[in-house]
Amino acid sequence: MKLFLDTSTPETVLRLDDKEYRYTFANDLAEKLLQFIRDKLAENNKSFTDITGITFMSGPGSFTGLRIGACIVNTLANEQSIPLYDHHHHQHSIIIPDYGRPAHISTPRK
Repeated sequence: MKLFLDTSTPETVLRLDDKEYRYTFANDLAEKLLQFIRDKLAENNKSFTDITGITFMSGPGSFTGLRIGACIVNTLANEQSIPLYDHHHHQHSIIIPDYGRPAHISTPRK
């Protein structure tokens, strides 16, 4: 089963082969994304071990959304030895998010 994940916008898009699921997590993406993927796999009588390839929308987009999504797909691909692709169909050992511009990181207070 092929998995596609897009967390670059407030509405997360998950595709499992030809089935598409959309959900807006708001501030719960980090807590609920992995369970969402697990639940959708289960609805299709599948599990993480049935994933044969992962494609990730690596950006540009939301800084936090891309980081969370990249963490999930990088971990799944590494742990399950699954091929990992960006949305341009280039294979990677890990996905580095493309934020579209430099990150705005505040200066430390101390």
